[in-house]
Amino acid sequence: MKSLKKSAIATIINAALLSAAGTSISAFAAEEETAKKSNQLEVIQVTARKRVENAQEVPVAVSALQGDNLDAYSSAGMDIRFLNAKIPSLSIESSFGRSFPRFYVRGLGNTDFDLNASQPVSLVVDEVVQENAILKGFPVFDVERVEVLRGPQGTLFGRNTPAGLVKFDTVKPSQEFDGYGSVSYGSRGAVDTSGAVGGALTDRLSARVSLLWQDKDDYIDNQAPGFEAKDEQGGYTEKAARVQFLYEGDDFTALLNYHTRDLDGSPIAFRANVIKAGTNELVDNYENDVVYQDAASRSTQQVESEGASLKLEWELKNHTITSISAWESAEIYSRADIDGGYGGFSIDDVPVAMGPGFIPFSSESADGIPDHNQLTQELRLSSNFDGDLNYQVGVFYFDEELTIENFSYDTSNNGVLNGYVRQQQDTTAWAVFGSVDYTFSDDLKVTAGLRYSDDDKDFVADRTLSPIGGGALLVERDVSDDHVSWDLSANYKVNDDVNWYGRVANSFRAPSLQGRILFGDDVTTAESETVTSYETGIKSDVLDGQGRVNATVFYYTMDDQQLTAVGGGANFNRLVNADKTTGYGFELDTQWVLSDEFNATFNLSYNKTEIKDNDLAVAVCAQCTVTDPTFQVAGAFGPEDRAILDGNSLPHAPEWISNFTLRYTKELADGNFFASGDISYRSKINMFLYESVEFEGKELIETGLRTGYTWSEGDYEYEVAAFVRNLFDEQQVIGAVDFNNNTGIVNEERYVGAEFKVNFF
Repeated sequence: MKSLKKSAIATIINAALLSAAGTSISAFAAEEETAKKSNQLEVIQVTARKRVENAQEVPVAVSALQGDNLDAYSSAGMDIRFLNAKIPSLSIESSFGRSFPRFYVRGLGNTDFDLNASQPVSLVVDEVVQENAILKGFPVFDVERVEVLRGPQGTLFGRNTPAGLVKFDTVKPSQEFDGYGSVSYGSRGAVDTSGAVGGALTDRLSARVSLLWQDKDDYIDNQAPGFEAKDEQGGYTEKAARVQFLYEGDDFTALLNYHTRDLDGSPIAFRANVIKAGTNELVDNYENDVVYQDAASRSTQQVESEGASLKLEWELKNHTITSISAWESAEIYSRADIDGGYGGFSIDDVPVAMGPGFIPFSSESADGIPDHNQLTQELRLSSNFDGDLNYQVGVFYFDEELTIENFSYDTSNNGVLNGYVRQQQDTTAWAVFGSVDYTFSDDLKVTAGLRYSDDDKDFVADRTLSPIGGGALLVERDVSDDHVSWDLSANYKVNDDVNWYGRVANSFRAPSLQGRILFGDDVTTAESETVTSYETGIKSDVLDGQGRVNATVFYYTMDDQQLTAVGGGANFNRLVNADKTTGYGFELDTQWVLSDEFNATFNLSYNKTEIKDNDLAVAVCAQCTVTDPTFQVAGAFGPEDRAILDGNSLPHAPEWISNFTLRYTKELADGNFFASGDISYRSKINMFLYESVEFEGKELIETGLRTGYTWSEGDYEYEVAAFVRNLFDEQQVIGAVDFNNNTGIVNEERYVGAEFKVNFF
C-alpha cells in the first residue's frame, strides 16, 4: 500500500511540473502509461539454472509460487503438503503426517515409507539438497519463492532428480530494515505464529531472524472398547527458527544460514476398515474426530532437525566463483497403531474382541532415526562474458551417515517391545558438471550440459529381536554406480512476447537399498534407474502484458525404474526394478490481469504413466478386491496371490491436476479490501502398484477462501483476514495400509481461521 501511495505522489508531482512547462498533453500520456504498466504482470525471476533469469526465457518447465497465492495456500498452519495439486504435475502425500512428505512430479515418485528411501524428486532449500525425507518436512515460513522444475534436472542439480526438483528460496538479509509478525487462530484450537526481522548491523553486514510456532490441541477421541479416551490424538506443537548473516564486500559476499526445527505431536491417524468393502467409499459411520485403536495412548511423533550452510561468492572480472558448504541433521521417533483398530490377538488363548471390522493381527510399530549427518560441498565457476558464449563448471560432494531403528511392540502385552532392527547406511557421492550457453543470434540460444556422478552406499541391517520368531540376523550390502547425465535445450525468441523452447535430458537415480527386516529376512536392492525426457513448449506474454500463457508437452521413458512393493499381506517392503516405464502429457500454466481489481491464475496438467514389464508381479492386499490379473505362489502360510503389473499406471500418479485462483482488490477508505479463492482438483489415483477397488483413491476437490483488509500507518502495513481451507469439507481416503485390513488415511478436514499480520519497514 505504501509503495502505491509513493507511486501516486510521484505521478502527481511529475504531472504538475510538466504542466507548468506547457506540456500537459505529454503529462497525460505519461500518467496513462504509468497506469498501464501497474496493471501488468510482474516479471518472475527464477534460479532454475543456478543463475537469476527471467522465467519466461528459461528452457525448462518451471512454475513459481510467491506472494499472495503462497500466503493463501499456507494458511491454516499447514505443512509442506499444502502444495499438493497447486502447481501443474505436482502432488505430495505422506503416511507420517507432517514429518515425511513424498513428492511426485509427472507421475514419478516413491511410495516407500522407510527412512532411507530415496525419491526421484529432490527438494533444495537455499541451494542445499535435503536428501532424507525427514529433512523435506521442514516448515515453510518467511519464504520468498517456491519453484518447481519439471523433468530431469540431473546436469546442474545432480543425483536423484530424474522426475524434477522442488526449490525453496527464503527471504535473505539486506541493508534495509524490515520484518513482519503474524498470528492466526483456527479450528480445533490451532495457533499459527511466525515472524521475522532483518536489517543492517554495519554498512557491510546484515542479518535476518525468522521464527515459527504452531500449536494444535489433540481432538481425536478413541472409542475402542476398554481404551476410551477423549482428545488423544491429532495435536502437535511445532517450533522452528532460521538465522542468517550476510556480508557484502566490494567483490565478495558471504551468507551464513542456521536453521532448526522441533516437532512434538501425534502421527497421522490410521483408521481400520474405513473403506467400505467392494468400493472406494468411506464407511457410512465415518467420523473425522474418532478412532478405534488399542494402542492410541502410546502413539507419538517427535522430530528434531538442524542445519547450517555457508555460501561464499567472489566476483572476478569475467567470472563468479561460488562455494556452498552445508551440514544437515535430523532425528525422529514415530510410533503408531498401524492396523488402526483394536484386537486381532489372543490373551491366554482367549480371542480378544476386535474392530472395527476384521483385524487379522495387531500391528504396533515405530521407526526412528537416532543419528543422522549430511555433509555437502559445491564449488562452481560461472562466466559473465558480454559475448555469445557463457558457461559454468563445478564439482559436488555428498556424504551421509544414517542410522535407522525399527521397532515392533506387543499390543496384547501393554506394548512391550518384541522386535528390533538397527540399520546403518553410509552414502558417499561426488560429481563434476558443466553447462554451456551459446547465443547463435538475437533470437536463438542453445544450452548443453554434462554431469558425471559416482554414488556408493554401504549398508548393514542388524536384527536382534523378531516379533515372528525369526531370530537374530545380520545382513550387509553394498551398492554403487556411476552415470553421465546430460541435457540439450534451445530457446527461440519468436517475438518480444513469445519464446519457444525444446529440451531433451537424461538423468538417473542411484541404486537403493531396503532393509526393513522386522517381518522378513530379505534386504532388497534396486539397480539405478535412468530416464530420457523430451519436451517442447511455448512461454508467452499476451494482451500487452496482462496475460501469461506457458504450455508444455512431454514424453519420457524410464529404464529399470525403482519401485517399492509396499505391504501386500505382510508388513515389509521390497524393492523391484520395472523393465520400462513411459509417461507423456501436457502442462498449462497461466496468469491473468482481468482488470484493475481482478487477478486470476489457471493451471492444468495431464500425465499418463504406464509400467511395461510382462514379468513384474507383486504381493497383494489381505482383504481388498484386486482387479489386476493374478497368479499364486507358495508362501509360508499357504498360497499367496501375485498381481501382474504390466500396463498399470504408477501409484499416486493422477492423470489430471488443475488449479484455479481468483483475487479481488478494491481501495476502500484508507486501505484495500481483498478477497481471494482457489480450487484445486486431483483426479483418481492408485495407492499401490497393483490395482484394486478399495485402494483406488477417488478424485479430490479442495476449495479455499481468504478475505480481509490491509492498511498503512507510517512505517507499518497491517492486514486482518479470515480464511477457510477445504471449504466443502471434502473427506476422501488419500493413503492406505494394505497388509492387514483396509486401513485408510483421510485428508485434512475443513479449517476456518482468522489472521492478523503486520509488516514494518
